[in-house]
Amino acid sequence: LEALHNAAAALPHVDISKPQAVIGTNTVACIQSGIFWGYVGLVREICARIKAERDREMRVIATGGLAPLFQQTVDLFDAYQDDLTMHGLTVIYTYNKDTA
Repeated sequence: LEALHNAAAALPHVDISKPQAVIGTNTVACIQSGIFWGYVGLVREICARIKAERDREMRVIATGGLAPLFQQTVDLFDAYQDDLTMHGLTVIYTYNKDTA
């Protein structure tokens, strides 16, 4: 969104949030709707295509700073892990700590 704001000086800065409606009635609402629902569609399509290519069930885990916003709104995720990166680093450290 920063690139959009910086490249088009007349466009306002817009925070990512769930829009009140899909069809916006002003510039900010339209940008919010496009970003929010665009990402929902992107994640939904990628997950559907990955699931179609796999031979087994998979879990979709939401992570990252904006994950709660999407998790509370759409039924895309099986779980939410706010500290997945730190958890992964802990697992790697534990695995490697006695090998050095």
